[in-house]
Amino acid sequence: MASVSGICSSSYPFKSKHFTARSSPSSTIMPSFRIDSLTFPTRPKLADRTLALTPSVAREVSADLSKSDTSPKKTGLEKDPGALWRRYVDWLYQHKELGLFLDVSRIGFSEEFVEEMEPRLQAAFRAMQELEKGAIANPDEGRMVGHYWLRNSKLAPNPFLKLQIENTLEAVCKFAEDVVSGKIKPPSSPEGRFTHVLSVGIGGSALGPQFVAEALAPDNPPLKIRFIDNTDPAGIDHQIAQLGPELASTVVIVISKSGGTPETRNGLLEVQKAFREAGLDFAKQGVAITQENSLLDNTARIEGWLARFPMFDWVGGRTSEMSAVGLLPAALQGIDIREMLAGASLMDDANRTTVVRNNPAALLALCWYWASDGVGSKDMVILPYKDSLLLFSRYLQQLVMESIGKEFDLDGNRVNQGITVYGNKGSTDQHAYIQQLREGVHNFFVTFIEVLRDRPPGHDWELEPGVTCGDYLFGMLQVTFLGLFCPSFLQASIERKIGKYHFYFKKLMLF
Repeated sequence: MASVSGICSSSYPFKSKHFTARSSPSSTIMPSFRIDSLTFPTRPKLADRTLALTPSVAREVSADLSKSDTSPKKTGLEKDPGALWRRYVDWLYQHKELGLFLDVSRIGFSEEFVEEMEPRLQAAFRAMQELEKGAIANPDEGRMVGHYWLRNSKLAPNPFLKLQIENTLEAVCKFAEDVVSGKIKPPSSPEGRFTHVLSVGIGGSALGPQFVAEALAPDNPPLKIRFIDNTDPAGIDHQIAQLGPELASTVVIVISKSGGTPETRNGLLEVQKAFREAGLDFAKQGVAITQENSLLDNTARIEGWLARFPMFDWVGGRTSEMSAVGLLPAALQGIDIREMLAGASLMDDANRTTVVRNNPAALLALCWYWASDGVGSKDMVILPYKDSLLLFSRYLQQLVMESIGKEFDLDGNRVNQGITVYGNKGSTDQHAYIQQLREGVHNFFVTFIEVLRDRPPGHDWELEPGVTCGDYLFGMLQVTFLGLFCPSFLQASIERKIGKYHFYFKKLMLF
């Protein structure tokens, strides 16, 4: 389960009345105030922890960087600990069934701003309701946008689409089960089983499956997966060489809506060449995921590929993870895709409420608007403190930047807006670009993400009495969070003895 720390906006570091400010070499992201930043609350027991999106922090950008007349009016951040605690309690979002916590209390928006944005948010809710009913969302192409129907086929606007979704899911599950169980075997080894998946695609046809593989696949999946997501000859050669003789037991999934994407086409041709050189029949191991009657679909049908699965014109590449694009690779790795869909559907339900405080998507949208002055004047830094979420920022880069990076709005006004997204993982980033966030241009806001369970229950191990590796990771998050927001208070907290955290927070300050 996860906790997302809220986004927070601040104009200058908080200065303690009792301690002299001192820069910490270990931390500096964006100023963010949360009460736990001030008091270092006891860390939850590992068995009780889940995924937490920790508060994001944002420093104010110079006024001249924002030219919008509609940018939100900002005042200094609240600094009183009691008021901050009340704000935290008031704005904390919790979804107990999913184990999700979202803290936006440190973004610094005012109650007046929330009231001002309320009509726009209600208009957005109404527009979303119309989209889910099948309204045309892309006026240039005359298409619906219905990726949320994939998570709950009952929402599809007509019985035909509902049946398409359900039939595709059943076909994906059946194919994956037959491959994993050995019912469908490699043609060159009637007694063996498929051991690998090679996925060929680019953009949304690769980023989603790559992210899910990194985040959710078991340590020893029934089929290991590799990706060709570019037209780089050396990169393609590397992936094929890594497979070696196991190319003969590899399912190759080729993903392209049209079948004409140059990078995917080139990857396919290179893989087919490798199969020929190895004396293998590619068609017996090839799977196509594409639109019906596309160039790729027709090729796969004529050549007799192992299987074909549909892509729908109402699903964009960057939102296709819950279609066959993402479900088939996930299922072949042993991920329970029905559970994944059920979780996504629960999250969708949470994002349908029109009460802003109870809608996590609306809360994040509100924060992004506030932090970036409504025009993208600040970059969004994503800091997940979990190795398995390494690719999350890359996935969000496409999802956010391709969705809202626009030259014109729907009314034809030139807006040239968007939000730049980047990030890696904590605590690696503390040894990389955090230096610039702390001391460079204050043109960003940060979202911290914490997974609240380090290891499965019963597998914890203490490095020192009462302290695990996960405690150090938690400490790194807190130090970075505090250091970016108020380095002087961080030093003050460390100089006070704070239980078992005292000695390792002290250590974190030394690197």
